[in-house]
Amino acid sequence: MAHEIEAPDQDRGPAPSSGLAVAVTDPVRNPGLPPHRERVTDQDPAKMRAAVRTVYTLFYLSVAGSIWAIAAYFLFPMEDGELASVRANNLFVGLGIALALLAIGVAAIHWSKAIMSDTEHVEHRHPTRGKDTTRAAAVQAFAEANEESGFGRRAMIRNSLIAALVASVAPGIVLFRGLAPQGVNPVELLSHTMWESGMRLARDPSGTPIKASEVTLGSAFQVIPEPLAGLSHYDGYLEEKAKAIVLLMRLLPEQLQETEERASWSYDGIVAYSKVCTHVGCPVALYEQQTHHLLCPCHQSQFDVSRGAEVIFGPAARPLPQLPITVDDEGYLVAQSDFHEPVGPSFWERH
Repeated sequence: MAHEIEAPDQDRGPAPSSGLAVAVTDPVRNPGLPPHRERVTDQDPAKMRAAVRTVYTLFYLSVAGSIWAIAAYFLFPMEDGELASVRANNLFVGLGIALALLAIGVAAIHWSKAIMSDTEHVEHRHPTRGKDTTRAAAVQAFAEANEESGFGRRAMIRNSLIAALVASVAPGIVLFRGLAPQGVNPVELLSHTMWESGMRLARDPSGTPIKASEVTLGSAFQVIPEPLAGLSHYDGYLEEKAKAIVLLMRLLPEQLQETEERASWSYDGIVAYSKVCTHVGCPVALYEQQTHHLLCPCHQSQFDVSRGAEVIFGPAARPLPQLPITVDDEGYLVAQSDFHEPVGPSFWERH
């Protein structure tokens, strides 16, 4: 059967769009940059001088804030057991540091808005391939930046900025002083903990003594000396716990590769090692029972429990100190003695 093709009807309106974009014959013209509006500092030299004075005054105010933070560190020392002294130290040191950094930020913003060159310019795109003139162009760019910012010409701003930046890091350097023990030998301090011969191993934080029969294969207990649970936080609890905290694990006795000296330091496959990483003192918290590896989550040092907690990966410099243990007449796990070496980070052992 033949079909007739109907001619387009002019009254039906435009044909549906095919979805193709139609080229614009008259492109939009670039309107250019708007007229330049001069700042008040560009119009009035007195206003410019005032802006310069404001900037370098703020930089010197930053220097004063840094000096105050250092002075407050010594004027308001943190006393043991006195929460008010800690609050006062944090408040006044923090105010000094906040003033130092805030003044630098405000001065830098005011400098850029009121003093630096305010001329608009267009930066045209160019090929990224290096040319022979690239080094000369870079030198020219730095020279122009120096001219526009006034860094080379305005000595007061330049010198006050350098002084403020140098002073701003001084409080942080001084605060590092509080990280080191004062008036004591770190090696001697970390060479002794609360552990004594016959002292029972207890669960943390309840202080419940642990029997050897309660330690199952593959388990890991965080333990403390039994008397530690009876101390309050103001009797040196946290300081003693930080040194004496121990991880207790049980392996098959034949899995332990012990030296002759340490053959008697374990009991029926149960071993106890310091929980304090020998890298920077983070708590070793993750135990993988299939590989017998202990992992420090801070910097990924790994220790092999089956071989004296020796370092098998990471930045730690020496094995975890081992606590010699045994059982008493009632079957409770007890320490044979204190650790035989300092606990904690290895850098404390430098002489």
